[in-house]
Amino acid sequence: MPSTPRWNVERPFLTGRFHQEVKGTSRLAHDSHSVGSNEAIGCYDASVQELIVIDDLLSALVGIEGRYISITRIRGKDDEVSFQIDASMDLTLQEMAKRIFPLCQSFLLISQFVESRSQFKNGLVNHAFAAALRELLLDYQAMVAQLEHQFRLGRLSIQGLWFYCQPLMVSMQALSVVIQKASANNYTGSAVLNLLQSQAKAMAGDNAVRSLLERMTQRANNAYLGILERWVYEGVIDDPYGEFFIKENKSLLKESLTQDSDAKFWSERYSLKDGIPSFLANIAGTILTTGKYLNVMRECGHTVQVPVSENSKFMSFGANHHYLECIKVAYDFASGELLNLIKEKYDLVGKLRSIKHYLLLDQGDFLVHFMDIARDELNKQLDEISVEKLQSLLDLALRTTAAASDPCHEDLTCCVERSPLLKRLSDLELHDTVSDGKGSEEPVSVTGLETFSLSYKVQWPLSIVISRKALTKYQLIFRFLFHCKHVERQLCGAWQMHQGVRALNSRGTAISRSSLLCRSMLKFINSLLHYLTFEVLEPNWHVMHNRLQTAKSIDEVIRHHDFFLEKCLRECLLLLPELLKVNSVP
Repeated sequence: MPSTPRWNVERPFLTGRFHQEVKGTSRLAHDSHSVGSNEAIGCYDASVQELIVIDDLLSALVGIEGRYISITRIRGKDDEVSFQIDASMDLTLQEMAKRIFPLCQSFLLISQFVESRSQFKNGLVNHAFAAALRELLLDYQAMVAQLEHQFRLGRLSIQGLWFYCQPLMVSMQALSVVIQKASANNYTGSAVLNLLQSQAKAMAGDNAVRSLLERMTQRANNAYLGILERWVYEGVIDDPYGEFFIKENKSLLKESLTQDSDAKFWSERYSLKDGIPSFLANIAGTILTTGKYLNVMRECGHTVQVPVSENSKFMSFGANHHYLECIKVAYDFASGELLNLIKEKYDLVGKLRSIKHYLLLDQGDFLVHFMDIARDELNKQLDEISVEKLQSLLDLALRTTAAASDPCHEDLTCCVERSPLLKRLSDLELHDTVSDGKGSEEPVSVTGLETFSLSYKVQWPLSIVISRKALTKYQLIFRFLFHCKHVERQLCGAWQMHQGVRALNSRGTAISRSSLLCRSMLKFINSLLHYLTFEVLEPNWHVMHNRLQTAKSIDEVIRHHDFFLEKCLRECLLLLPELLKVNSVP
């Protein structure tokens, strides 16, 4: 950010800080006489003293030393000053002058705050607050000028000066309290807004002071609402000084959704920071989500902006809560637009149905044909398998079966994992019960039958829902189903061999016992496949499909889809390794 010019510090008379410059000694302490005067003020008559004091007080009200009133810095406290008066002055006049000194101190404090908080590094909220204070000081200085005019006309006494200054005393002191707290803690952004709001509530008994603080809060808040408007209506963070309560992590890219199982793009690309303004605390999540939805559409090349009218401007945050209605309207619009875009243009349900056909074996005819033509390749050792050959065989199986009518079949690819299913489950740690690793030792000889899997190409923005993590869960279910299908085929082959020797009288022999065992195993694997497909996958799929039709936002879609996968994994016994080991071949 731009730096403050050096002359803003080196020339203190331009910034109102000249009274804080280090001086040798006070003029009054030096010789008990004022500069330009050879006598102490006590030598004059009381009426003359009053005129001199009024003249000095009018100067002190705008931060300028008088002939008998000096301004000194308090040692160790750079932001505080004290006013000293000639001790020979009439006691009554001294007392009246001391009553007005707090107003003079408040002016100097506010003036200094305005100058220091107008620097770039303090942020837009401080800039707006300082601008509002500057306007207040202009009105204050105009009042002092009017009082001086009355004094020059001989119409102002010291009691009259006190009368006109008294109404401003409480307001200026209230602002001084805010300024001192903000300066001591170096508040910026939402911290300034929260401080102003809390002070306004604390002054609820004084209507004038409360109204002033609320007006200051409103002026300071305008800059913040401008940032909020761009985020809620355009999905853009226009925050040059880091004051907004939403931060962007540009290191997280959308491509990670299809490459990393632990991708945090959706949850952490845009996230909430500390220091949320109190009037936005209850709807901060809605504000975050609204901008995220608009950003997704922008990433898709779909230019969209929330319709903005005069009634939708964030002009205030008063008791009517108009800004809440504006945010709700913006959220509903962004949520509906993104949901329609993903459902209609990118056909989310169609993609999920296609994945169900292949990875959940909803249409398994292609798999039967593939297992026939790829049998030799799948029986090879892991290091000898050619993934390219398996892919060509898979394409052939897709083109020669009913899957050829699916326009999404070209997105299906094959892959060979480096570890068997149980080992993969332990590595992913999908559930606490899978973390012990007992019984999940890798077999000595691993073939393609234990490690073969299918994958699916998913493009943005569907990768928000069908992420790498979700695809991994689909693959785990597919590998289990594929393994069961393979075992079923092997048992069917063994059963056919047994049928070939039925003519022999083998009652009571090992062949008879083997035939009974094979029949029992075949019955079990058929029952297991029926359970997995017709009692787990199909019912849960229909429940998820119905929920997706009534979802109101993309986050609801993600929750329903993740719940479907978690429930399928649990009911398919994939989260219970001790049961899965019973059904696995060592």
